[in-house]
Amino acid sequence: MPHTNTTIKNCGFHHVAVVVSDFDKSLDFYTNLLGMKEAAQWQAPPKRAIMLDTGDGNYIEMFENKDRPQHADAGNEPWFHIALRTTNLDEVIARVREAGYPVTMEPTHIDIKTTDDRTIPVYICFFKGPDGESIELFQNDIL
Repeated sequence: MPHTNTTIKNCGFHHVAVVVSDFDKSLDFYTNLLGMKEAAQWQAPPKRAIMLDTGDGNYIEMFENKDRPQHADAGNEPWFHIALRTTNLDEVIARVREAGYPVTMEPTHIDIKTTDDRTIPVYICFFKGPDGESIELFQNDIL
């Protein structure tokens, strides 16, 4: 359902940034396991940084920080969560599970009850990335 923001022209999701402790492991996770492509990589001395295309021009920006604890505790995650749109949730979560990453919420069908009395059916699940970042897979036809 398209929406045009009349205040910020051509506005839309561009990227979410995450700080990772093991750049190479995270790069492998996002590219080889989740299928994202490198759009641009640069040095932010002494650290590395990259912009990963999640698909259709949406990005995850990843910064290296070797001093960051590799596994985040609740409330100390690199982000709250990022939701990735998908049409093949079951296939993706099977790949994630096979690769050994923890699934924190099993695939679940839920109905989002909106304040304007609509019901939006969604199929979601959550899992953790290499640095403890929370990632949601979000599948639906409406939102």
